[in-house]
Amino acid sequence: MTTTHLDVPELIAAGYREALDDATLDTESDFFEAGGDSLAAFQIAAGIQDALDVDVPVALVFAYPTPAELAAVVGGLA
Repeated sequence: MTTTHLDVPELIAAGYREALDDATLDTESDFFEAGGDSLAAFQIAAGIQDALDVDVPVALVFAYPTPAELAAVVGGLA
């Protein structure tokens, strides 16, 4: 994931699309319904960490399964 002036929910949605190989995912897509697994969760968390320079525990991806929900939490970590 790279940052190019995207808002955080869209940045995270881009990570979902990449990790889950599904171009249809958006900020309201559910990680579990999209077929997310632990490997994808690690990829998403690592991508957010790289893009935003914040520590994102993988457990947050499971606890907040949509990019919009996850962005609300990640925003508080910065």
